[in-house]
Amino acid sequence: MHGRGNLLAHLLGGQHRGSVWRAETTVSLIALFDRSLLARRESPALECARPESNGTDDAGAVYTFGELEVRSNRLAHLLRARGLRRGDRLAFYLANRIEIIDLWLACVKLGVIVVPINVLYREREIRHIVTDAEPAAVVTTSAQMAEFPQGLARWDVAALARESETYDTARPVESLDDDTPAALVYTSGTTGAAKGAVLTHGNFSSNAYALEKCWAITKADRFLCVLPLFHVHGLGNGVHCWLASGCHMRLEERFVHMTAATLFEEYRPTLFFGVPTIYVRLLEVEQRRARAIGARMRLFVSGSAPLPAQVLEAFRARFGHEILERYGMTETLMNVSNPYDGGRRAGSVGLPLPHVRVRILDEHGVEAADDVTGELYVRGPNVCAGYWRRPDATAAAFRDGWFRTGDLGRRSHDGYITLEGRISDLIISGGFNIYPREIEELLLQQPGVREAAVAGMPDPVRGEVPVAYLVADRDLDVGLLEESLRSQIASFKLPRAFVRVRALPRTALGKVQKHLLPPWTST
Repeated sequence: MHGRGNLLAHLLGGQHRGSVWRAETTVSLIALFDRSLLARRESPALECARPESNGTDDAGAVYTFGELEVRSNRLAHLLRARGLRRGDRLAFYLANRIEIIDLWLACVKLGVIVVPINVLYREREIRHIVTDAEPAAVVTTSAQMAEFPQGLARWDVAALARESETYDTARPVESLDDDTPAALVYTSGTTGAAKGAVLTHGNFSSNAYALEKCWAITKADRFLCVLPLFHVHGLGNGVHCWLASGCHMRLEERFVHMTAATLFEEYRPTLFFGVPTIYVRLLEVEQRRARAIGARMRLFVSGSAPLPAQVLEAFRARFGHEILERYGMTETLMNVSNPYDGGRRAGSVGLPLPHVRVRILDEHGVEAADDVTGELYVRGPNVCAGYWRRPDATAAAFRDGWFRTGDLGRRSHDGYITLEGRISDLIISGGFNIYPREIEELLLQQPGVREAAVAGMPDPVRGEVPVAYLVADRDLDVGLLEESLRSQIASFKLPRAFVRVRALPRTALGKVQKHLLPPWTST
């Protein structure tokens, strides 16, 4: 990418040398975590529900960084005793709880590759992952063991924690470096079978170091974590920024919108990572309470799905805070972010992070001019090593050392990037390119429309036509809606139909799964 647009250069007013950044920041994860596990051993680190409390213990438990070090050391020795060695895979299928952190730290110390599995997945999706990754075992609850095939070793998380208490507290010794695989994280599989992205210690450590610095995260922060730890947003961003900075974290099993305001008031966080659906729910908080919550907060971050511009504006009006939107992927972790200090632009994901290079290329592989849409390519220590046992998919994902994101976007004259959607979402109607996000953003500005997704549907004349799926108020007048859109966009972009649905199909992190929208046929 051109020299302009690099976030560190933007913040410091100078050009950044990526090679120096890589040398200083791509290390094994445990070296990064030791800034807290060892250097801040006595400091309170984590507040969460007590194991097996079933949410009945309101006070929860508080653990120091030193206690987390000891817990994970004991578990690491137990995993070794059960035969796990560097390079082996160990899966987990768990809702948020302290044992996930124990397990992650233990595996990081041993060089065991963690395979997180979405707790919303069921038999077909689970079978694909365990068949592909071939984990030595899966750690889950006794109630969830039936979700897994009989031939796979299934370890009860509570029994594992109890047994580990008898093992050595000293840290196990293993020689690791930045190229050591740390996790095998499966994509959401919206266009086919999910692929396992191999994420290394260097991928995770460079990501955490960049976010800690660029978002000014320090040990003084109080981080409220409600995102699932089976996803890189909660794990690779949330947990890693916490451990790198040495701040205090409260871990919740999940986000519950009915009690969210009380949670913010009780814990008094300064730092929060969320997804757009969470921020939409937070808009329901009464104005007075929202303002008080916002007054104590330092930073709200949004990702994993596009944040509608009107949500950002409504949140600023209610909480007195401007959400920082950023852009990342399972395969690359974080790529781009609006600046912490400086202009956060509604609808834009901001500027490339300091360790990431970004290019925008047209369909011929030529650098796109400013304000011209093309595919985003990224390069840096954040990019995964490839796809697990998929040399074909790995080869297709890289071009001349650059990772093809499959995301469409454009760059402004001063380097800010705006996403236009996925290439797979691009609608070609009668020879015209239609970018669904443009229409979705417009639909969300219309009175009565609460959620919107636009997808291409087959048409015998034009090849494809855009169809809008809406979650809307009962009294929405579709005729007036169509009339409003007709006055604001070209006729070929106008949705051929407006289909009302009770809810849009989404992933656990709120990303719309357009392949699961109900079928529509032209008549």
